[in-house]
Amino acid sequence: MALSQLDPAMKKPLLLFHLLFVFLLSAQQIQSPSEFLGYELGSQFSRHHQVVDYYEYLAQIAPERVKLKEYGRTNEGRKLLLAYVSNASNIANLESIRTEHLKSTSGDSEADKAIVWLSYNVHGNESVSTEASMQTIYELLTSKKAYLENTVLIMDPCINPDGRDRYVNFYNQFKNSPNNVDPNSKEHREGWWSGRSNHYMFDLNRDWAWLTQVESQQRIQMYNQWMPHIHVDFHEQSYNSPYYFAPAAEPYHEVITDFQREFQETVGRNNAFYFDREGWFYFTKERFDLFYPSYGDTYPTYNGAIGMTYEQGGGGRAGLGVITANGDTLTLKDRIAHHRTTGLSTVEVASQNATRLNAEFQKFYRPKNYKYKSYVLKGNADKINALTNLLDKHEVAYGFATGASAKGYRYSSSRNGSMAIDGKTLVVSTNQKKGTLVKVLFEPNAKLSDSLTYDITAWSLPHAYGLEALASEGIVRAASGTSASVSNDPLEKNAYAFLAEWNSMKDARFLAELLKAGVKVRHAIKPFRLEGKKYERGTLIITRGDNTQKKDFLSILQKQAETHNKVLTGTQTGFVENGKDFGSGYVRMIPKVKVGIVTGEPTSTLRYGEIWHFMEQQLGYPFAALDAKYLKGVDLNKYDVLVMPGGYGYRDLVDKDFLEKLKSWVSSGGRLIAMGGAIRSIGVDEGFNIKTRKNEAEASDTEVVPYESTPRERMKNQITGAIFKAQVDPTHPLAFGYGDTYFTLKLGADTYEYLNSGTAVYLDGDTKPVAGFAGSEAQKKLDKTLIFGVENRGRGQVVYLVDNPLFRGFWENGKLFFANALFMVN
Repeated sequence: MALSQLDPAMKKPLLLFHLLFVFLLSAQQIQSPSEFLGYELGSQFSRHHQVVDYYEYLAQIAPERVKLKEYGRTNEGRKLLLAYVSNASNIANLESIRTEHLKSTSGDSEADKAIVWLSYNVHGNESVSTEASMQTIYELLTSKKAYLENTVLIMDPCINPDGRDRYVNFYNQFKNSPNNVDPNSKEHREGWWSGRSNHYMFDLNRDWAWLTQVESQQRIQMYNQWMPHIHVDFHEQSYNSPYYFAPAAEPYHEVITDFQREFQETVGRNNAFYFDREGWFYFTKERFDLFYPSYGDTYPTYNGAIGMTYEQGGGGRAGLGVITANGDTLTLKDRIAHHRTTGLSTVEVASQNATRLNAEFQKFYRPKNYKYKSYVLKGNADKINALTNLLDKHEVAYGFATGASAKGYRYSSSRNGSMAIDGKTLVVSTNQKKGTLVKVLFEPNAKLSDSLTYDITAWSLPHAYGLEALASEGIVRAASGTSASVSNDPLEKNAYAFLAEWNSMKDARFLAELLKAGVKVRHAIKPFRLEGKKYERGTLIITRGDNTQKKDFLSILQKQAETHNKVLTGTQTGFVENGKDFGSGYVRMIPKVKVGIVTGEPTSTLRYGEIWHFMEQQLGYPFAALDAKYLKGVDLNKYDVLVMPGGYGYRDLVDKDFLEKLKSWVSSGGRLIAMGGAIRSIGVDEGFNIKTRKNEAEASDTEVVPYESTPRERMKNQITGAIFKAQVDPTHPLAFGYGDTYFTLKLGADTYEYLNSGTAVYLDGDTKPVAGFAGSEAQKKLDKTLIFGVENRGRGQVVYLVDNPLFRGFWENGKLFFANALFMVN
């Protein structure tokens, strides 16, 4: 019953009791993490629920200074939390502070508070940061509360709770008692699936821009509500390394402002002051650069923040304590102290510079004179829709063209030209609040000041989404709009067949649902014309005759067409005007394949995770995860398709006997999909018929190279995530739904010769990347090499995916190749 509904005589004593309770609660001394948890912080690892309990306790005992927000849940159901921390006045006016701050992104603002966001534990086994977050918030509420007079602090105590608990559970299961500092002891040696990644084995620190994971998607909604002045991402590195903090290493992306560079220096010097005082070792300006846009430092930077990574030596190998290469013992308590120090130091610097942070943040969002003012994209409507879905999540504005043509730099030809446009052509301008982010994500080729970079060097979204694109130096007129939805009339129950296009992941999801529902589907091997319309290879043909035994056939088809926004064209005949009739051998049944995917060592967790996420969250098709530990004993005849993800050390799995087993299974009708590093283990002379590319021009003489130049000399043989324009054979089933070119993201220098037959995607004589870095020697090896292909063997096939079409879940235009490998190649 509400207080207002009580008898007036009862209201006063209850109100007094309530006020007394609040007073007594607020008068209590705030417990430290050690006091609350019941163990000394750093003496054991805290599970996620214990961390949540502590933050909830702080919000209860100091509600005027701490406000909690549960912003989502992980795949495994764990809470994702933000804690807003400041003085009582700021917390009471939190919403007005937020809205006034956001005015800085679109015009004048009277904001005077510094907004600082500290993110912890994006990598689950870099476990110290969550522990440090508890000590940091405690000290900010007690001894360091003066820092928060003009500062609003946002703390995410654990970005990756699933990975963190995976690590903590491992450590608690295997640690000695007391803990053993010998780095060879089991407690310092996680298994194949470490705690680094999230549930789907994705690296969340490389997902800020691509937003493939639920943690990232939920977090970005909150980030866009605040757009902080400073964002720090807390990490760990090798336990033999000292501490790293800003300023960052080169390359810096060219859009990073002078102030952002300068303020990194300001923060770094304050951090150094405290580390110097304690005699702690650290380094700056090395290893960790500001280029790849999907990190927890770069993404905030491209949104106007001072984005920084802090790296404590430790990681999953460190445990509660470990002996380093120098013979010192690094403890969890040491690691907590270091992260606590930089966290507090950063908040201190923010509070001392609140006025300047606000002024420079406003300046960042003033109009910029970037070379390209508009990015113009056209192509498959499903791919346009997939891209606009991503832009919506980032709150990037876009429109659809109102003119007839545009001029500028054409991505397909890498030269200037013109492009016909219409009302379905997407236009994304840099003349908007998120203009800097637009430039970074859409530019044809990001300017690279140093080839020694920490990650991939190319990611341009037009290539990633497989769209024809043009970068214009002028503003291309556009009007707001949305992608058109499809409305199918009730399906004609007497139709001979229903036809559907095959050229996007939406089509693949539609097919997957039909197959799971038991609907039989065919596809066209050759193009055909029917009732005046041309249908391309891969077109789905769903006939009434194939599904006469399925009484709910039409209702299933109607439902899935509506669910997946698919256009179905009914026809009363299977007699085509040009091409092959529906009863021809060129119109083949798509089998409901049973898929097995190799997991465990020697596969890469990242590569397996990409496939796992693709199958479950993007395609929606079942599979069996077959651990390499027992794969040799599995009856492969129970599976139609076996996928071997990229990885290393496959030689231990693919010995002579297992290789013969694979050959026999393929020859009997199985389909093997080998990706990346798995290819070497099954091919290369003694296995299947794929051969490594020999570089005949390679010099035999070894030249003397100065020792300090060795890293740069090695770069000549490396490719760091560069984009190449590949040729496509669109008549091959592996390439159904594609045109005659494909922009591939090449992540390494492994090269293979063309197949004798079945080369579907390949590099010809042009081996210069259209974007990103590829070493001069590596480029020489790329001439006439395979990207994707199929080897026929007996009644089965081996599909070779040299480059990764599912990389980090964001290379949208590669995904249909994998779907083709599952369903079209037969």
